[in-house]
Amino acid sequence: MTNIHFNGDAVRKLAEILVETDLTEIEYEENGHRIYVSRRPATVAHVAPPQHHAPALHITPTQASEVVAPEKTDFHKNPGALKSPMVGTAYLSPEPGSATFVKVGDVVAVGQTLLIVEAMKVMNPIKATRAGKITHMLVTDTMPVEYDQPLLVIE
Repeated sequence: MTNIHFNGDAVRKLAEILVETDLTEIEYEENGHRIYVSRRPATVAHVAPPQHHAPALHITPTQASEVVAPEKTDFHKNPGALKSPMVGTAYLSPEPGSATFVKVGDVVAVGQTLLIVEAMKVMNPIKATRAGKITHMLVTDTMPVEYDQPLLVIE
């Protein structure tokens, strides 16, 4: 049996850093030992109601032809690219089985919800920052997304 040494002082110090920086989680690793500390924020503003999405990815042949593989084109430099403000999971519809918020060819207005990015069980609506036509969908339903990753293009 492996003898594990618990470093309470390190955990307390990491917890203090969480409070001082208003972070919700922190991880520290040294000499092959890892400490992960997490806390729930006391209050959360603008929390969308929980949405339940099917974990399976279902794309029709029409949808598949409309989704562009991001590695084929550099959309980071495109002025019409709407980028993810956070790390999370993209959802293209408000609930499983319902119509998507938008699709390629749709004309959108500023402030219109285009998709949802779930982060830490919070559904965050991603809204259009400009008016125009959706020319490229760069994500699929239930796709993991990274911070600053282009999600779609509005021309």
